[in-house]
Amino acid sequence: MKTFCGRANPTTGALDWVEESEEYDYHQEIARSCYADMLHDKDRNEKYYQGIRAAVSRVKARGERVVVLDIGTGTGLLSMMAVTAGADYCYAIEVFKPMAQAATCIVERNGFSDQIKVINKHSTEVTVGPDGDMQERANILVTELFDTELIGEGALPSYEHAHMHLVQADCEAVPHRATVYAQLVESDMLWKWSQLQPIEVDGNKLLPPPAVVKCAGAPSVCDIQLSQVLPESFTPLGPICTMFRVDFSKQVSSAAQSYTAQFKAQTSGRAQVVLSWWDIDMDPDGNIVCTMTPSWNYSDPHTYPWRDHWMQSVYFLPAEKNVSEGEELNLIVSHDDYSLWYSLTHSEQNDVKVATFRPCCTCQAHLVWTRPRFGELNDEQRTESYVNALRSILKPDSVCLSVSDGSLLPIFAHLLGSKKVRSFISCSQVLHTNSLKHGVQLLGIRPEQLSLADLEGNQISVLMGEPYFSTSLLPWHSLFFWYCRTAVAQLLHPSATILPRAATLYIVAVEFCQSLDYRESLEAEPHPLWEYPCHALTKPHPVLTFDFTQCVPEQPVNSDGTVPFTG
Repeated sequence: MKTFCGRANPTTGALDWVEESEEYDYHQEIARSCYADMLHDKDRNEKYYQGIRAAVSRVKARGERVVVLDIGTGTGLLSMMAVTAGADYCYAIEVFKPMAQAATCIVERNGFSDQIKVINKHSTEVTVGPDGDMQERANILVTELFDTELIGEGALPSYEHAHMHLVQADCEAVPHRATVYAQLVESDMLWKWSQLQPIEVDGNKLLPPPAVVKCAGAPSVCDIQLSQVLPESFTPLGPICTMFRVDFSKQVSSAAQSYTAQFKAQTSGRAQVVLSWWDIDMDPDGNIVCTMTPSWNYSDPHTYPWRDHWMQSVYFLPAEKNVSEGEELNLIVSHDDYSLWYSLTHSEQNDVKVATFRPCCTCQAHLVWTRPRFGELNDEQRTESYVNALRSILKPDSVCLSVSDGSLLPIFAHLLGSKKVRSFISCSQVLHTNSLKHGVQLLGIRPEQLSLADLEGNQISVLMGEPYFSTSLLPWHSLFFWYCRTAVAQLLHPSATILPRAATLYIVAVEFCQSLDYRESLEAEPHPLWEYPCHALTKPHPVLTFDFTQCVPEQPVNSDGTVPFTG
């Protein structure tokens, strides 16, 4: 039986129904999308196996039967490593049913069914006893419950429960401990991802709303490949600090805690951003270490083991602070059971109260705009290009319509002299802050609902867009602008200007410096190219041009051809 799956189309704005054949395997699709990069992480796998083998040897040396508990087993890889290393029995817990079924199949095919029991439950629901899921408590605890932030997948409460109910008091743990590191830096590039900054337009300064300036920002961590952030794009204000450690072989607490690192500022500057990462020791002596430190922190960057499932973290301070060289500073990291956040105080501020609850967005902007979107709005060159383009076409009597989500273009148009500016969605807070709320009319309807009456009988003479839409996940999803232009075609003046007039899609073949294996998937997952080291094998080549001065054609647009390799 075939299945219809509803999928939102960011380009057209419509809900597309896709027919999947009866052979379509949802479980394998989910498994590949979530686990492939992790399973291909050679450094991770080798370190885990070394740690597991060492733990098994230590338990056997005590004359004990080796019973392993693997929480979050996924494909069952770590459980099979444990049995291969000499464990007598392993309980593999996986709460996600499709993954538990895949693990059961993988374990069986590899001949480990007699020594590995896959339990499809959350670890907090697992029972121990003669009639329980586990016959006895384990003496080795193996887990891989970590994300880029270390604790974002619920590692702390899972460890806390396991030590109370599922493992022996003197159990071995792989990994044995984790250490979190952080460095305070000044970085205009990164700070632009967090706060809307003043913008100059034709002698007018657009100020960000006070609510945005005072807002602590999005509560979620910004995880990126710090190895691809060039060292010259930030200035370290302090040393790399060891913030805290977690010993996984002992009772773990998920209660909210704070830790402080004291240091002297290495140079004067604006404290804006905290760069953070962690490493895990697979053994008690710290001889087997899997580290997330960026490549520029390696003595030989070429030995850096590139991975994508674990990256590094960027945390934005609630507000930037000026610091002076030699000044005593306190960098404070706090955590609850799932997240970290950072704050900065001067050493003499002993009475400063540390937030016991993670900061959250109070201005709404950080909930609507992504961090790259903040970066776009703060890009001076980008703003200058838009302003110059608008200046060349606008007249005082222009009837302007902006088609973009939360765009500043209608505000730019008003500041450049246009008296009739309308927008479907605009930055109302920016309008209010700069006393411009009467300069742009917000329509509050969809393009296909627009009528001549909404325009007070005036045809549109300038249709503009960045284009940007909050539903866009990929650059070509912004072609939604073309569909909006088509929807209002009957309302355009015969000599109307469309801005932008066209868009061109380019391709370039690249070779990645690291292996990205897409052979098992029909479609490669798109990635932001700047985070993935590669070199070009062809010159950029235009493959499609979309003419926005015309309506969307009724027939699909396609292109074919060849692109020569440059060698």
